[in-house]
Amino acid sequence: MPKRFSSVVGRSFGDGVRDAIRSTGMTQRQIAELLDWEEAKVSDLVKGKGGVTEVELAMLLGLCRVPAEDARYLLALFRESRERGFLVFPEDGIPDQVRSLIDQERLANKITMWSMNLIPGPLQTPEYVTALIERSARAKTINIAEVLAAKAARQAIFHYSRQFVFYIHEQALRLPVGGLRLMQDQLFHVLAMNNRNYITVRVVPVEFGAHAGLSGSFQHLSYEKYEPVVFTETENTSLFVEDKASLAKYADVIKLLDLQALDAEESKGLITSILA
Repeated sequence: MPKRFSSVVGRSFGDGVRDAIRSTGMTQRQIAELLDWEEAKVSDLVKGKGGVTEVELAMLLGLCRVPAEDARYLLALFRESRERGFLVFPEDGIPDQVRSLIDQERLANKITMWSMNLIPGPLQTPEYVTALIERSARAKTINIAEVLAAKAARQAIFHYSRQFVFYIHEQALRLPVGGLRLMQDQLFHVLAMNNRNYITVRVVPVEFGAHAGLSGSFQHLSYEKYEPVVFTETENTSLFVEDKASLAKYADVIKLLDLQALDAEESKGLITSILA
C-alpha cells in the first residue's frame, strides 16, 4: 500500500484533538451531538483534516475544557500552513523540547540523524546536556531540570521495533564538552548504546576532509504509513521539512554519508581509540 501524505502539523493537531476528546470520557459521537455537528466532522478533525472554522474549533476545545496553554497550542497548529513544512518558535526557547518532535519520533519506524558538532541528542547523557546548557547563550533563561526531563522523554523512543542510524563527525566525539572525564563517560555511553542491535553509529573521520553533511545537522524520520520528514533546528527555531524536492536533497546527503562514513566496526574502533 502506498504511503499517504500526512503533514507533521496535521498529525500533531489531530492527536491533540483526540486527546482533548478522550479527556472528557465522551465518544466522538457524543461530542458531535452536543455541538450539533455530523460525527464525520469530528472524525475529520481527529484525522488532522480540518473542515471547521477557528470559532468551531474553539467551541470544541471549550466543551472539552482544554487548558488555556494547550488550547493556544492547538489553535496555532490549526492556523499553520501544511504545504511546505512546519516552522516552530517555541515559547520556552528550547527547540529540542518541541512536543511535535517527540510525537513524530514515537511514530517513526526509522530515525536517521546526522550530527556535525555534538553528540546526537538521543545519545546525550544528562551531564553532557547540562554542560552544553551552562556554556550556551541561553543559560540564564533555561530551566535545566525541564530540559533534562524533555531529553528523558525523547530517549524513551529507543525500542527494538525501530531502527536508529547515527552519523557523527569525529570532531563531535573529540569536542571536550564539560571536560575530559565527562566526555569519557559520554563516549562510553555511545559505545554502550551502539551494542543494541537496532542502533548503528557511523563516524565520518576528520581525515576524510570535506563531506556531504557540511550544510548542517538534521534528523530524518521514516514512517510505515506516511511520507518521511526532516527535522532541523537553530538557536531558537525548529523546522519540519516536508516538500518532496527538499526531502530528495536530504536523502542524497544520507546516501553520500553512508559512503563517506566508517562502517560500524571501524567507527567503534575510532571511538575506542579516542577513549584510549
